Parts: sequence; C-alpha cells; structure tokens
Amino acid sequence: MSKPIFELVDELPTSGLTVSMLNALDFIAPGEWQNTVGFVNTIKTVTGEDDESLIQTIGERAIYLFNDKSQGYQTALWLYQTVDGTDKALGAAALANKVGQSIPLLGFLNSITPKADKAQAIDLTLKIVAELVAFCQINGIPGDSIGDFVGALGEYSGESMIRMAALIAVDGLIPLGPDFIETSLSMLSNMKPEDLQGNATFKTMKDAIPGNGIGGKLDFLGNSLDSVKGWMNGIVSANALTAQKVLNNFGGFLDFADDKLDYVAAFLDVSTNYYEHTGTQTLAKRLIERAFAEI
Repeated sequence: MSKPIFELVDELPTSGLTVSMLNALDFIAPGEWQNTVGFVNTIKTVTGEDDESLIQTIGERAIYLFNDKSQGYQTALWLYQTVDGTDKALGAAALANKVGQSIPLLGFLNSITPKADKAQAIDLTLKIVAELVAFCQINGIPGDSIGDFVGALGEYSGESMIRMAALIAVDGLIPLGPDFIETSLSMLSNMKPEDLQGNATFKTMKDAIPGNGIGGKLDFLGNSLDSVKGWMNGIVSANALTAQKVLNNFGGFLDFADDKLDYVAAFLDVSTNYYEHTGTQTLAKRLIERAFAEI
C-alpha cells in the first residue's frame, strides 16, 4: 500500500517539468486544467464548501472509501502510477533546479535511448488500457467495459482531458507521427506474445488487464486501442495537431536544436509523470464527489 491518499494529493507539485508540459498543452483543451493540489484545497474546489467541520467529515469519508479494499480506488491509483513508473532514470530531482529556465535537451541526449516504435506502441496502448481499467474501477463497473469507457470519453474534462491530450501529443504524435493509432494497431496485430512479455510495464500490470492468457490480453489491448481511434483522431483533426505544433508550444521550457523527435519523446517519457499527476487528481476528485454525496 502506498502513501495515504491525502498525502499524495498534498505532495503533488505546483511547478516543474510535468506541470510545465501540461500547461503547454492547454491549447488542445483551453482552460480545462487547473493544477489543483492539496487535499483540503481539492475538497474546497470540488464541493465549494468552506465549513471546516464539513470539510473534515468529507475528507474522512473520502479516505475511508479509498482505504476500502472492496472498492476499486487503490487499483486505479496503482494503474496511474504503474504506467508512469517506467524508467525515470533522469528523475524529477535532476531537473528541479531547471524550473523557470528552458532545459537544453542536447546535454541529456547521451543519457537517453529512444524507444523502438514497437515499444512505443505498446506503451501508448498500455496507457489507454490503464485509463480504461482505472475508469471501470473508479466507477465500479466490470474492467472490460470498453463501450462504457468510450461513451464517457466524450464527456472527459478537466485533468482527465489534459491527460488524454498529453497521451495523444507526447505518447502518440511526437514519437510515432500523425498516424500513431494506425501505426500502433498494425504493430499490435503483428505482435507475438513474447514481445508483450518482454515489456516491463506490461509485466507489472498484466494481472489487471482483462483477457485469458497472454493471447487474450493482447486481443484486449488491440480492441481497446481500436475503440478510442475515432475519438483520438477527432481530437487531432479538431486541433490540426502535428508533432511540430506541439513542440512549438513546448518551446517555453524545452530547448532543442534539431528535429530529433524520438529523443524529445524519450526525454519527456523519463522526466515527466503526467499520468500519475493527473490520475491522482482525478481519483481525489471522484472520491471527494462521492464522499460529499454520501454525507
């Protein structure tokens, strides 16, 4: 069991590379995301209440719900953390002192190995599957409810929407190009079970992925990816998104001299944890909304 939920929300950073990146993606979902941090502050923001004893009661109820093993909240949080937990070799600490100035990427390039397209496609798909399964866990519905998830995607807002914007931009467009979903789908369809078994993130989260055996799980990955294709391509076309357009928006905090997109993707992968950051915010909000409704 990780830290208590209130502590995780209290410890969310107010600045740094992850926050800079999410703010820079505001052009895809204007005004959707405010970086709400702090447990009490989140309760006030979600409920609009400022009575201290009521806030205390809501907080205690939210913590109780999170700690209840029969609910899916802990699993959802674990999924958000797991898909972001891959090699953070550079770590946020090494970059913390860079806040407020642009980070020269060239100095980091020798310490980064870009992922092969196949690994990138697996990563993108696992993040989508983590989102789907976490959504089901938070809402208390079966983990393979792809239709419910796709229906809900159209209603995504706030930190959930900015998380999807980052997924499309940083895990899709920059490393894999404009046809990132088609590319990933064709790679998945040609994938052998051992390709999947060699992936560290898959190994960690495989028990949470619906499907019988590795073949069934591979099918589920493909079906999940295929199901979000229309929605994601819609976001891309509505915003006329290209890797270059995204990178232009990142110019305020990233300084890169050339078009080594795979290096930019690898750098952002190891130095940001946008899934865990916004996932913690989503989870806190859902817990607080439910606690407030139950009081």
